[in-house]
Amino acid sequence: MKTTLALLAALTFTATLQAADAKPLKVLLITGGCCHDYAKQKDILKTGIESRINAEVTQIHTDDKSTKPPLAILGNPDYAKGFDVVIHDECAADIKDPEIVKGVLKPHSDGIPGVNLHCAMHCYRVGNPGTPQKAGTPEALWFDYLGLQSSGHGPQEPITISYTAKDHPITKALENWTTIKEELYNNIQITTGKELAKGAQVVKKKKKQADGSETVEEQTTETVVAWTNLYNNKTRVFSTTIGHNNATVEDPRYLDLVTRGVLWATGKLSDDGKIAEGYSKK
Repeated sequence: MKTTLALLAALTFTATLQAADAKPLKVLLITGGCCHDYAKQKDILKTGIESRINAEVTQIHTDDKSTKPPLAILGNPDYAKGFDVVIHDECAADIKDPEIVKGVLKPHSDGIPGVNLHCAMHCYRVGNPGTPQKAGTPEALWFDYLGLQSSGHGPQEPITISYTAKDHPITKALENWTTIKEELYNNIQITTGKELAKGAQVVKKKKKQADGSETVEEQTTETVVAWTNLYNNKTRVFSTTIGHNNATVEDPRYLDLVTRGVLWATGKLSDDGKIAEGYSKK
């Protein structure tokens, strides 16, 4: 009996040491560009992630509001050296030089995981985003990395999010929810991406009748809003198109989704959805 108790005590002590020795995940967060309040959202994300898991979030940010922001990562293919994962939360639709895009992708081509939020899906458009692009071509560089191609969105209305891959490690601890007014991104094509969640949005549209009167009709649109991808068959990538408004970004349900995406991408979630020892702060 004493031997058993001693063994249990030793195992507990070892597990405690392992948890204490766990090095914080080094997360690089890239923000800036058109159409969003990145000045606030970068800090919401940093605080939200660091309060949930053992991680250190480093920010690369520009206040530039154009569709071609001067991000410090551009032209530096080694920008993610020393980091465990890169979160792309930039909005840079008009950065379209294939060589520049290849430089942005270089860390991920080398195996550094990626997490992509909202307008990151509308960045680095070498070709026409509204036309399905062929894998392996310059026009598909960014879409091959994402595993899904999107070109735009409709009006801001609430989005009902349903987790469809309920047994995936990312979604096992999450419950369906409905956002405030948000942008629902379209799906031009889903290539190698694996669906995690769909978003449904009801939009009211006026329709003119033959007699000149108007009626209001409801139209429901549903698209994939969260998914995973295995880029080049080796690099884990998590993406969600949700996250336009500050109130959504600071919603605990959104931050839980993003954080679990980070954990999955870095291999810190087990198949049953449990966070690796030393990485949970809850």
